[in-house]
Amino acid sequence: MSHRVVCLGAGNMAEALVSGWLDQGVVQADELCVSDPSQERRERFSSRFGVAALEDNRAAVADAKVVVLAVKPQVLVQVLVEVRDAIRPEACLISIAAGIRTATIEAHVHPGQSVIRVMPNTPALVGRGVSALARGQHASEPDLLQAEQMMRAVGQTLRVDEGDMDAVTAVSGSGPAYLFGFTEGLIAAAIQAGLTPDQACFLAVETVTGAAELMRVSGEPPDKLREKVTSKGGTTAAALASFEASGWQKIIAQAVEAARQRSIELSAS
Repeated sequence: MSHRVVCLGAGNMAEALVSGWLDQGVVQADELCVSDPSQERRERFSSRFGVAALEDNRAAVADAKVVVLAVKPQVLVQVLVEVRDAIRPEACLISIAAGIRTATIEAHVHPGQSVIRVMPNTPALVGRGVSALARGQHASEPDLLQAEQMMRAVGQTLRVDEGDMDAVTAVSGSGPAYLFGFTEGLIAAAIQAGLTPDQACFLAVETVTGAAELMRVSGEPPDKLREKVTSKGGTTAAALASFEASGWQKIIAQAVEAARQRSIELSAS
């Protein structure tokens, strides 16, 4: 049986995508197939979603209109070599493999194959991700629109030039870890200030998620929101002055640049 959409790889991001597609009706279960070497993962997808789950990548992609490349970056080329002759030349390939350029994918598939590169992030696991999309040399506007529709099932989307993907990776791809790390520090400081671990975790997590939601829905830029909560001579002003004294804006900029440079290195390797 042929399937309209095939996902090569059945990891956590693939699971988030399949869940979003089915929940929002982007794809029906009988139109979808996943392929993965792990029997445990295949059984999970079959039982949770009722979709076909195969071990054979070539059998999975036969006659597919869309192939989502969700395997680990280090094995992507190997998988492409394996399935090249089985993929339809007119199929659209959507890659979520971090750091792999469209030119690399195009070099291992049919001449003229449509390739779209996507950089999602982990909040997609709860439907609140953001995915940057860049088209390859042969991807059409309808291909890009289709990819956007599929990625919107797990959050927001943004079109970018592929040359900006390293910066995207450093901001939104790695960004969730920055927030997790900040929250860890806030929890540790709260415990040091006398709160219990449960109290500290609850207050820190709810504060970070609530502030993020306020930024999202208020329509105001972060600097204006910061100013609103900062009274002259108050507690927030004292904390922010301490941050400034430590050069936190410079630290953030250095961290983002380190991530961008590492992304460039990985893309070139």
